[in-house]
Amino acid sequence: MRRVCFQLLVRPELLDEYVARHTPVWPEMLAEIEASGRRNYSLFLGEGGRLIGYYETDDDEAAQAFLANSEVAGRWEAEMGRFFVGLDGRPDQAATPLTEIFHLHDQLAAASAAASDNESNAS
Repeated sequence: MRRVCFQLLVRPELLDEYVARHTPVWPEMLAEIEASGRRNYSLFLGEGGRLIGYYETDDDEAAQAFLANSEVAGRWEAEMGRFFVGLDGRPDQAATPLTEIFHLHDQLAAASAAASDNESNAS
């Protein structure tokens, strides 16, 4: 499984409309996101229009390709593109993923494995 996080900037003058467009998202777009293989998808809105998105997927390239070829996603993204600052292309295709530098579960698992190795070597 891959965790994907990205950041976009929503135009401050369009923040209220952007939020309203997500309350709720079109049912057919929700179905397309799910069909693409994206799970646990969330958007978080911060000060000044800073938008952080997060989702999990088994194959991000396949999910991207599915949405790129989706008529429903194409219509949604065509309508949503005007909300973003400095974006070249469709929001779902042009957002650059952020680099993950910490994940609690992964580090706990690594620490547990290292402790087990140390105990085995001490025996």
